[in-house]
Amino acid sequence: MTNKPWKLTLLAAFSLAGPAVFAQNMPAARQSIELERFSEAKRQLLPNQSNPEAAYELGRLYLKQEKADSAAYFFNMASRDTKFPLAMVSSGRALLAQGKKMEADAQFDAAIKATKSKDANIYAAVGQAYAESDVKDNQKGIDAINQAIKLNKKDDAAWLVNLGDIYAKRDNGGGDAMNAYDRALRADGGYVRAYYRKGELSFRSRNGGEALTNFNKVTSINSNYAPVYRELANMYYYADKPELAVENMKKYTDMAEKTTSTQATYAAFLYTSKKYPEAIAQIQEVLAKDPNNVTMNRLLAYSLYESNQNDQALAAVEKYNTLVPADKRITDDYVYQGKILAKAGRADEGITLIEKAIAANPDKAADLQNDLVQAYILKKDYNNAAKVLRQKMSKGTPALTDQVRLANVYTIDKKYAQADSLLNLVITARPTYTAGYLMRAQANSNLDPELKQALAKPHYEKYIEVAKADPAKNQAGLAEAYRYLGAYYYNAGNKAQALSSYQQAVAVKPDDAQAADAIKQLSAPTKAPAKAPAKGTKK
Repeated sequence: MTNKPWKLTLLAAFSLAGPAVFAQNMPAARQSIELERFSEAKRQLLPNQSNPEAAYELGRLYLKQEKADSAAYFFNMASRDTKFPLAMVSSGRALLAQGKKMEADAQFDAAIKATKSKDANIYAAVGQAYAESDVKDNQKGIDAINQAIKLNKKDDAAWLVNLGDIYAKRDNGGGDAMNAYDRALRADGGYVRAYYRKGELSFRSRNGGEALTNFNKVTSINSNYAPVYRELANMYYYADKPELAVENMKKYTDMAEKTTSTQATYAAFLYTSKKYPEAIAQIQEVLAKDPNNVTMNRLLAYSLYESNQNDQALAAVEKYNTLVPADKRITDDYVYQGKILAKAGRADEGITLIEKAIAANPDKAADLQNDLVQAYILKKDYNNAAKVLRQKMSKGTPALTDQVRLANVYTIDKKYAQADSLLNLVITARPTYTAGYLMRAQANSNLDPELKQALAKPHYEKYIEVAKADPAKNQAGLAEAYRYLGAYYYNAGNKAQALSSYQQAVAVKPDDAQAADAIKQLSAPTKAPAKAPAKGTKK
């Protein structure tokens, strides 16, 4: 059996107006709309817009692009031809696009009455109107599709998917929607849109495995079904698989069509996936064609900051501010501008903006306070940086990440004893936190820079114990720990053990110049050097 994933919609029956050649092109135009190749569909439809069927499809196209005024214009154009079977439905769709639901219902009722309530296609067209609208909960659309199926005396996959789409808009309509999609597949086992909708609904219900099964079924039937790759990208993004997410979003933008809109979508996805250099390249392509694109100007400033190109980020955010009034800016705008200004040496201005964002968004305060801390650090105002973190930690059980941040602030401020105390709490609570042992060793090394008390020795030894399980990941830390022990043993007069420690440092990190130099000195047949080889701990 040959699958027909691009089964013609109910409107395929309405090819009564226009030349036969145009009628033959309608399935291709509808397929282009389904694939979100809107420019391609426009090229197929616009030359024939005087044909009511073409005008009707243009209305659907613009509705999918969220251009309600254009959609209403073409639906109204289609409704002018009284010989067009969907003329009154088209008039209703024009009103629905403009948010005039009561007036639209009246037109739909008139269309049904004009056919003496006996035309299944008219009922189905009314159902499709609601399925493709933003009306959240409409029983009229459900009843229309059910009546269409009753009159048709058999299930139709396209109609049932529309039914599912109406149910899916309801707050608790997921079960009914899934039943409709399953029923559509019983009517036509190769109907791609049903699998696609099942995948969307499963993803929305956080059933990733079922979503992936359905999305894979879509690609197995039609590998060029562009929208499915966008959904796969979103799914992989939330599953913390950025490479697969970006790969699928690229497929979507390539297949849908390369317009400024799809490029902007791809650029935004690259940004959210932290692919900042790639995002910048895409953003700049969009801005070359659409220089005042607000979202792209915003993300350009954000991405430049994240790419450590702060001078350019400052210029970008200043341009963005000329496009968007202060009262129209979002929280992240103020936060990023604050971070950019702080990094540019204008910390007081930056701190003011971040504090403004925190005051306006108390629900996001916990996250935004981290940015405020960083701004204070850039200002070298470590007391206020620590104060913000302590205030944050005073609300409930302190997060270990905040304890680590505060320990880092204490370390930068040379308050090593306070850092050591906090890090002791961290590794007690989470013994598997390898970096905590290294940070505690460094704090103790800074408390005892001349190794008079060897305060850091037990901490470096404990770090080695936990870190050697993954030497590749902990290469730099292990080399540092072995260098410290080499210096300790050298000062203690145990040159053999010192040499062994430095050799272990080189073993884990072959390019460790300090350890290699110490080995050279200790292995030389001359007298020992006057000073101990460097232990490699920063003060």
